[in-house]
Amino acid sequence: MYDSLLVATDGSDAATRATRHAVSLATELDAAVYGLAVLESRTEYDNAIVDPDERERKRSAAAESALAELADEATAAGVPVETEIRSGVPHEEILAVASERDAGAIVVGARGSSELKRALLGSTVDAVVRFADRPVLVVEDDAEPVRSN
Repeated sequence: MYDSLLVATDGSDAATRATRHAVSLATELDAAVYGLAVLESRTEYDNAIVDPDERERKRSAAAESALAELADEATAAGVPVETEIRSGVPHEEILAVASERDAGAIVVGARGSSELKRALLGSTVDAVVRFADRPVLVVEDDAEPVRSN
């Protein structure tokens, strides 16, 4: 059915569930997994209390950690895996990587790591579902896909 799955992660609980779902599905389908973490490039509200360089280091470390967990889980399940970190607008980068890798489907968690960011910038998941040219599995909190396009 699918030769490969792209799973986007931001390290949130929902993304972790999506990662587990993607690895499980890849095992059943004998498919490869591409893991992607996107560091948001759009400006967020900043009250100048937090050092931007320190914040960027923490975001990069969190992305690396989330992708390492995905790689470990996929490797343990015998699933071929490649991971990548990009910087940009999350839904645009997710769609670009899906196209570049010719992923059969995209797997995302229903909620991201920041409800405030989602409210201010729009839902990455909704944009992925709306603009994707391939199936999108949205994994809800109970780890069941809730919709696809």
